[in-house]
Amino acid sequence: MGPGEVMIALIVIGLPTMMLFYGFHRFFRFREKKLEADTLLAAEKAAQYAASNAELEARVRVLEKIVTDGGLETAAQIEALRTPRLAKGDKVQ
Repeated sequence: MGPGEVMIALIVIGLPTMMLFYGFHRFFRFREKKLEADTLLAAEKAAQYAASNAELEARVRVLEKIVTDGGLETAAQIEALRTPRLAKGDKVQ
């Protein structure tokens, strides 16, 4: 095998092999970035769920207190729950 044949073998075998490795490298780098973005999205959703869950727990505590109290404050507490709560961006009119 002469030097010319070795060079042709490197071009025929080596070049496609290097191109495949480069393609796989780019593909896996893309997948890694996509997983990072999905992780951030999942963390944000988990935080929203935790905030919603805390709000629901607070409301259940109030309801439990109303149900178990049975005193004079019950009607006032029910009326306080009926008043619409303002969202964070709403203004009082």
